[in-house]
Amino acid sequence: MEQHFLESEFYLTDGGLETTLIFQYGIELPHFAAFTLLQYPEGRLALQKYYLPYLQLAQEYGSGFILETPTWRANEDWGFKLGFSPSELAAINQRAVRFVRALGSAYIEQDIEVLVSGNIGPRGDGYVPGQVMTTEEAAQYHRLQVDAFARSKVDLVTAMTINYVDEAIGIVRAAQAQTLPAVISFTVETDGRLPNGESLRDAIERTDRLTDGYVTHYMINCAHPAHFQDLFKSSGAWLDRIRGIRANASMKSHAELDEATSLDRGNPSQLADAYGQLRGILPALQVVGGCCGTDHSHIEHICNGFFQANSTV
Repeated sequence: MEQHFLESEFYLTDGGLETTLIFQYGIELPHFAAFTLLQYPEGRLALQKYYLPYLQLAQEYGSGFILETPTWRANEDWGFKLGFSPSELAAINQRAVRFVRALGSAYIEQDIEVLVSGNIGPRGDGYVPGQVMTTEEAAQYHRLQVDAFARSKVDLVTAMTINYVDEAIGIVRAAQAQTLPAVISFTVETDGRLPNGESLRDAIERTDRLTDGYVTHYMINCAHPAHFQDLFKSSGAWLDRIRGIRANASMKSHAELDEATSLDRGNPSQLADAYGQLRGILPALQVVGGCCGTDHSHIEHICNGFFQANSTV
């Protein structure tokens, strides 16, 4: 049965955490792993500097906010490359929850709905399926993070940049075991298909079918709207399952972004226009943020368009 628990009409979330830290703050992030910054004061200050403008935007526009932990790389494969043991990874995932909850607490007191989300990334690279797992293997693999988040009492878990269905299903089953609401965010290539060639519609429908619709909602991230908006010219119940967009600022392909040595911020006004178009064709769109190359200024442009549209209704 489909779950839906987002009470506010509209939610903001953050943008391109890792690209902001690397290209704008000049911070080295081995393996794109932002969670390592939680280990020292300067790193925590950088994360605070990153998150606060987004929370301030939610306060300014009176929206809800989904506060993601900086743990997209905090799983066993990437953690091993960075020298973390499984127990250390479990601990730092829990520490990440405490950190973002403390940041959001001031805004909760101001009657803004802030949901803390445990962020999960793919086992491999975000753009390439790599070592493909069965659903059972994926559930076992991602249990370390999911269980750590459950012990920390997050509001939900969000799996981002997922590039094949079996991994998505495994994450959902791990969340089901802990009765945690789960969001799945697929990434697509410039042709609108998942990196393994599956269509987005098939991915959503197959995940729903094999998890009894447990997913709270689906999102798309790490692709420019130009890469996927034509998919929504069709009709079907699957469109109502897409409630979130976290798009890239750049129109470049994943392969081009992998080779990039400078930040492509795209055009914030054009990106906001694209979000406005998506809102017109995705009736359930409720959560907006950004991905690679975006920062809080992109989200502010999007908010301006959305809330001006609301004021004319």
